[in-house]
Amino acid sequence: MAGGLTIGQYIPGDSVLHRLDPRIKIISLLLAITAVMAAAGWVGFVPVVALSLGAIALSGFSVRSLFRGLRALWLILLTTLLIQLFLTPGEILWGFGPLKITHEGLTNSVQLFLRLVLLIILASLLTQTTTPVTLTAGMESLLAPLTRFGVPAHELALMMNIAMGFVPTLQREAGLLMKAQRARGAGLAGGPAGWVKNMLPVLVPLFAVALRRGEDLAVAMEARCYRGGVNRTGNRLLPPGRADYMTLAVCLAVLAGTIVLRFYIY
Repeated sequence: MAGGLTIGQYIPGDSVLHRLDPRIKIISLLLAITAVMAAAGWVGFVPVVALSLGAIALSGFSVRSLFRGLRALWLILLTTLLIQLFLTPGEILWGFGPLKITHEGLTNSVQLFLRLVLLIILASLLTQTTTPVTLTAGMESLLAPLTRFGVPAHELALMMNIAMGFVPTLQREAGLLMKAQRARGAGLAGGPAGWVKNMLPVLVPLFAVALRRGEDLAVAMEARCYRGGVNRTGNRLLPPGRADYMTLAVCLAVLAGTIVLRFYIY
């Protein structure tokens, strides 16, 4: 746990969040994402921030470890914040040449930054508290009604799970490539512009590693005679319990509260 937690990386545990039904966790995540996107104004963020802090407390993880997991995304988050900060028109608070910070830009940039951080943390909690097998079974169970319309539920669930599982793999490979670059004397410092320039030599081998890992996975699945959902015995999921329904009710209440604050107060 010393390193930052990562989206797609399962962390074994016995917390309340670990024991919840995967289907309820997926539905709750969708409700929470909708609430985060619907939040408007500072008061509108109170329910979703409270929900996120409650989810972190129930997961058994520390806030510090979750924020350490965001280190790889700080450049994207910072770039998004600066674009909103300097390119939003409105009442000017500070200006220096062509650069102007407006009241609307400051508000929008901070709220967008908070929105993105909440989305990343909530998505991280799902994958960090649910095993890949259970998560795939939960997705497949939720998508099962679509099979009557020809939608391959099992394949879609497996594809999404594999995609999320590749995130920590690529992050580890990127770390190894950056260490190799430093060992060869290549600097990875020099401010944001220098960092972007020095990261370009890492992207090509990282892309090659991703293709090789994908090919290895395909070979392994063929070696195990994987044929999609044909004649496969799925993971048996138990019926949701009281804690699952309480979690779902809380997420529904947060979403309803966020919508009320958005349309009736703002």
